[in-house]
Amino acid sequence: MIKVIGVRFRKAGKVYYFDPAGMEIQTGDHVIVETSRGIEFGEVVLGIREVEEKKVIQPLKAVIRMANKNDEETEQKNKVREKEAFQICLEKIRKHQLEMKLIDAEYTFDNNKLLFYFTADGRIDFRELVKDLASVFKTRIELRQIGVRDETKIMGGIGICGRPLCCHSYLSEFVPVSIKMAKEQNLSLNPTKISGVCGRLMCCLKNEEETYEVLNSRLPGIGDYVTTDDGLKGEVHSVSVLRQLVKVVVTVDRDEKEIREYRVDQLKFKPRKKKDKGGVNDAELKALEALEKKEGKSKLNDN
Repeated sequence: MIKVIGVRFRKAGKVYYFDPAGMEIQTGDHVIVETSRGIEFGEVVLGIREVEEKKVIQPLKAVIRMANKNDEETEQKNKVREKEAFQICLEKIRKHQLEMKLIDAEYTFDNNKLLFYFTADGRIDFRELVKDLASVFKTRIELRQIGVRDETKIMGGIGICGRPLCCHSYLSEFVPVSIKMAKEQNLSLNPTKISGVCGRLMCCLKNEEETYEVLNSRLPGIGDYVTTDDGLKGEVHSVSVLRQLVKVVVTVDRDEKEIREYRVDQLKFKPRKKKDKGGVNDAELKALEALEKKEGKSKLNDN
């Protein structure tokens, strides 16, 4: 086991481990650390704790010092300079007539590097732009192309649920999501209803996936034939996943059919078979295939 602290450099950004170097560091403190980009100012989001060595990327760098008042002021000045750099870069992009959308500008704490994040439909030749920017800012310039998920994470916004976007507010890393999750939760396969602001599948599809997998495994599928505890046989009409109730079309006296509701423990049936796209009509299938194709492209762009 090894003692570490967790440091974050952007809101809802990835958490990186550092050696506390014997200092008494608590959650919420600001620290100065060395990263692959240079000296950085970060916020401690995980206090001192012990983790397994295999979970730590070696070599584990130590905290240089606790941030002081001067460091706090430097960080604030950098934030102001980033806004100015953003506007200047926008002007330069227009000057060079480049088909790219500037998303954010970021200074490293020691001002050794200035990073610009942008999105574009394809590859962009920005060599002349970099030379132009370097002559203005007199520091190392890096232009980094990002995907639509990362763009949304940086910009933020409000989701269709009416709450701030998960990726911008607390989600440090993107979780893998798939069409199967939407199907498992009996959600509409209409892309407009299961896609987020970024146009990709909503990250929150992952939140209840495990629960639905367990609950669905206990239920029969719609159209399956079951035997009830009162000796009747019938076809499953509909299911309530969360309440674990099943509506069955049963045949009663004089061959009359009736819909009755049963608890799942009142039924006998064969284990439910997994169906990749069962119960999907033609319109939904086309939308599903289009969204799956889109998701496949986004994974390549976002990596």
